[in-house]
Amino acid sequence: MIFKDYYKILGLETNKVNIEQIKNAFREQAKKYHPDVNNGKVAEERFKDINEAYRVLSNSASRRKYDRIWYSHVGKRIDKQKQQQEREARPDLLTLLWGSFQSFKKKGQAKKEPVKGENVETEITLSIEQAFYGVDKKISLRAVDGKMKTFSVKVPAGIRNGEKMRLIGQGKAGSNGGKNGDLLIKIKIENSKKYRLHGYDLYTDLYLTPWEAALGTRVTIETIEDTTNLYVPQGMQSGEKIRIPKKGYKDGKGGRGDLIAEIKIVVPKKLSEEEIELYKKLQEITKFEPRKEIL
Repeated sequence: MIFKDYYKILGLETNKVNIEQIKNAFREQAKKYHPDVNNGKVAEERFKDINEAYRVLSNSASRRKYDRIWYSHVGKRIDKQKQQQEREARPDLLTLLWGSFQSFKKKGQAKKEPVKGENVETEITLSIEQAFYGVDKKISLRAVDGKMKTFSVKVPAGIRNGEKMRLIGQGKAGSNGGKNGDLLIKIKIENSKKYRLHGYDLYTDLYLTPWEAALGTRVTIETIEDTTNLYVPQGMQSGEKIRIPKKGYKDGKGGRGDLIAEIKIVVPKKLSEEEIELYKKLQEITKFEPRKEIL
């Protein structure tokens, strides 16, 4: 059986943690590797391991049983490393004296280690059309010195909602010769009046008159890139959906999601005298009773 270090999977370095620390670690890792945020088999397997680890460690009985296995695989090695570190941390008198002498001799000459600057995170909002086709965006951020700095960002076509772009070296300055941090730009795709994005599918509303819905019709519907003819079968109801394959959002693998037209039946607010008469005639002859149909 392959041993899995559940503590390490949850980002914990030791088993000396309480249940609240386990819960917090689980929430952090689950959010980081959730399938809605990450694509690919690796992220999917990691998400399964995270759930498996939490299921075992959140139960006191299964955790005690697992801890015995964990100690034989991991805990013993950690204890040995600590013992070695403690031995190395207790130098003899000669070493102490020599170290003090060297420290005094080289006082003021110690070289500081380079430290990389902190990353900076920001967010930009795109329309569905901008994200679909790609766009050049300019963003302005206030630097540490208070001055505004403008960055040009080329957003690639088909970028995912929540995806992050990285501008190398555009974060906070490093110290002691260390590299600058990076600028991380999170993409937020905003729904429009025409389209709504769900995964790789695009949703749009298709408005029909009562007679179009009852009799069926052919309509021309706008997709994100062109128009297409759509057959609406008779008897359609508000809320029903018609799927148009491969007319949705880009899936990042050369394919497309679907465009889904959601039916909205619209009743005219104003009627001519002739239309009123026709509706009255329909009311007299019809045997359709929607409230009984539903019941």
